[in-house]
Formats: sequence, structure tokens, C-alpha cells
Amino acid sequence: AVAEEKVGRRIGSLRVLNSYWVNQDATFKYFEVILVDPSHNAVRNDARLNWIVSSKHKHRELRGLTSAGKKARGLRGKGSKFDKKRPSVRAVWKKNNSKVFRRYR
Repeated sequence: AVAEEKVGRRIGSLRVLNSYWVNQDATFKYFEVILVDPSHNAVRNDARLNWIVSSKHKHRELRGLTSAGKKARGLRGKGSKFDKKRPSVRAVWKKNNSKVFRRYR
């Protein structure tokens, strides 16, 4: 997620599709980040890829919507044990720790 964010900030005109681990040594981990040019005609005409052209997909990496971002947010699991993760950890904490009074009672 950190590598995606760095690349997304550096090259703002391209969209981050995904990333994957390549190598690591004692100090660093190396990732390759897949970038897509939304203004390219091949991307715009490809039915499987043209969803990323829409403006709502700008900076997906900064909002944690890529695969690495969802993994970092803990949204990979399913089932009853992961109810406290959705929609987000902070939203569930806020819902469970706030008192709601009915307006008329």
C-alpha cells in the first residue's frame, strides 16, 4: 500500500490498478505497481478495463481501494468474525461507542 501511494502521488495522471511483491533484501521490499493511462484509446475501448477511466476511480490507492489497501485495512476476510471490520474499523467503533437517544420517547 505504501508503494502504491508513493507512485500514485508522483505520477498523478495515471491510475493505480494493482501491485505485487517482487523481491526483498535485509532492508527493503520491492513491489511492482501496475499503472493505467485513462486517456489512452486502447484503455478507453477495452471493455474489461474502461471502468478505471471514470473520474470516481481517481486515487484509489490513497483511499485504500486497491488489493493491497484492502489487505492493510483488514477487509479480506468473510464471515461472522469480520463483522467488526465493515464498513471500516473506525465506523464500527464509533457506532458501538456512541449513545443514540430517540427523539421522541
